[in-house]
Amino acid sequence: MQPIYKGFRAMVTLFWFFFSLIILITLCNVYIVKYAGKRCYDQVEELPFHKVGLVLGTSPDLSNGRPNLYFTYRIDAAAELYKQGKIHYIIVSGDNSRRSYNEPEEMKKALVELGVPEHVIFPDYAGFRTLDSVVRAKAIFGQTHLTIISQKFHNERAVYLAGRNGIEAVGYNARDVNTKAGFKTRTRELFARVKVFIDLIFQKKPKFLGEPIHIPE
Repeated sequence: MQPIYKGFRAMVTLFWFFFSLIILITLCNVYIVKYAGKRCYDQVEELPFHKVGLVLGTSPDLSNGRPNLYFTYRIDAAAELYKQGKIHYIIVSGDNSRRSYNEPEEMKKALVELGVPEHVIFPDYAGFRTLDSVVRAKAIFGQTHLTIISQKFHNERAVYLAGRNGIEAVGYNARDVNTKAGFKTRTRELFARVKVFIDLIFQKKPKFLGEPIHIPE
C-alpha cells in the first residue's frame, strides 16, 4: 500500500502544480490584455501621432532559410506609419550580440528599401529582449512617448512594460502570422507574460545602457 500511497501523493502534487501554473498564466495574460486593450491599434487612421516609432526586433530569416513573416510585416507596418505621417523617426531595436547577427541593421536596410530615409532611422543594437528595447527607448533615446510596432500579442506586452517604466506608449499591430506558423511563438508568449511580472518584482534592468543618443525635435 505504501508505494501506491506515494504514487497518489505525487499525482496530487503534480496536479496542483499544473493547476496553479495555469491560473498564474491566465491572470498575467488577462492583466496585460486589459491594460493594453485600448492602447493597441489595427487601423492607421485611428492611431495617434507620436514622434518616434519603436520597431521590436526579430530575425529576418527562419532557421530553414525562409523569410520570417514576423520581420516582414513589422517592417511593412513601420514604413506605412512613416509614409502616413504617424511617426517622424524610427528606432529599430534588436539583437546584435555577435558579429554575424545584426537585427537592427537588417531592419534599417529593409526600411530603406521601402523608401524610408536613412537619416530618420536609429538603430538600437542592445535590444536583446522586449524589456531592453522599451526601457532603452527612454533611457538612451530620451523618449517618453512612443508608438511600438510589432504583432498584437507582442505589442500588448511591450505597451504594458512601457507603462510600468514611465512611458506613454501605444501599439500599432502589424499583420499577424497564421495560427499554424505562429503556434510556437504564441505558446512562448504566454510564459513571457509571466516573466514580465517576475522581472518587475526583481526590478530587472536592460543588459546594457550607455551614452544618450539624441533624436531631433
